[in-house]
Amino acid sequence: MALKSKIFDGKKFMWDGKSYQTEDKAREAENAYKKNGFETRNIAEEDHFSVYTRRIVTEIVLEGEAPI
Repeated sequence: MALKSKIFDGKKFMWDGKSYQTEDKAREAENAYKKNGFETRNIAEEDHFSVYTRRIVTEIVLEGEAPI
Protein backbone atom coordinates (compact mmCIF):
# COMPACT_ATOMS: atom_id res chain seq x y z
CA MET A 1 0.00 0.00 0.00
CA ALA A 2 1.30 3.46 -0.91
CA LEU A 3 1.78 6.33 1.50
CA LYS A 4 -1.06 8.88 1.41
CA SER A 5 1.38 11.71 0.70
CA LYS A 6 4.99 12.15 -0.37
CA ILE A 7 7.30 15.11 -0.83
CA PHE A 8 8.93 15.54 -4.26
CA ASP A 9 11.25 18.50 -4.90
CA GLY A 10 9.99 20.14 -1.71
CA LYS A 11 6.33 19.91 -2.79
CA LYS A 12 3.64 17.76 -1.16
CA PHE A 13 1.81 15.33 -3.46
CA MET A 14 -1.19 13.21 -2.48
CA TRP A 15 -1.70 9.57 -3.55
CA ASP A 16 -4.80 9.13 -5.72
CA GLY A 17 -5.77 6.01 -3.74
CA LYS A 18 -5.39 3.53 -6.59
CA SER A 19 -2.80 0.85 -7.36
CA TYR A 20 -2.06 0.39 -11.06
CA GLN A 21 -0.87 -3.00 -12.25
CA THR A 22 1.03 -1.66 -15.27
CA GLU A 23 2.99 1.50 -15.99
CA ASP A 24 0.76 2.13 -19.02
CA LYS A 25 -2.36 2.25 -16.79
CA ALA A 26 -0.59 4.62 -14.38
CA ARG A 27 0.43 6.87 -17.30
CA GLU A 28 -3.18 6.97 -18.53
CA ALA A 29 -4.28 8.14 -15.08
CA GLU A 30 -1.45 10.70 -15.01
CA ASN A 31 -2.51 12.13 -18.36
CA ALA A 32 -6.10 12.49 -17.18
CA TYR A 33 -4.94 14.37 -14.07
CA LYS A 34 -2.65 16.60 -16.13
CA LYS A 35 -5.56 17.56 -18.40
CA ASN A 36 -7.35 18.78 -15.24
CA GLY A 37 -4.44 20.99 -14.16
CA PHE A 38 -2.63 18.67 -11.73
CA GLU A 39 1.09 18.08 -11.38
CA THR A 40 1.77 14.34 -11.16
CA ARG A 41 4.40 11.82 -10.16
CA ASN A 42 4.31 8.14 -11.15
CA ILE A 43 6.16 5.84 -8.72
CA ALA A 44 7.02 2.17 -9.17
CA GLU A 45 6.20 0.36 -5.90
CA GLU A 46 6.92 -3.32 -5.09
CA ASP A 47 4.36 -4.93 -7.41
CA HIS A 48 2.37 -1.97 -8.76
CA PHE A 49 2.54 1.71 -9.70
CA SER A 50 1.17 4.61 -7.69
CA VAL A 51 0.21 8.07 -8.95
CA TYR A 52 0.68 11.13 -6.75
CA THR A 53 -0.92 14.47 -7.62
CA ARG A 54 -0.95 18.10 -6.52
CA ARG A 55 -2.64 21.26 -7.67
CA ILE A 56 -2.14 24.83 -6.50
CA VAL A 57 -5.33 26.55 -5.39
CA THR A 58 -5.81 29.61 -7.59
CA GLU A 59 -9.28 30.69 -6.47
CA ILE A 60 -11.24 30.47 -3.25
CA VAL A 61 -15.02 30.82 -3.41
CA LEU A 62 -16.86 31.60 -0.19
CA GLU A 63 -20.58 31.08 0.15
CA GLY A 64 -22.92 32.94 2.48
CA GLU A 65 -22.43 36.15 4.42
CA ALA A 66 -19.13 37.11 5.95
CA PRO A 67 -18.97 36.71 9.75
CA ILE A 68 -19.14 39.91 11.78
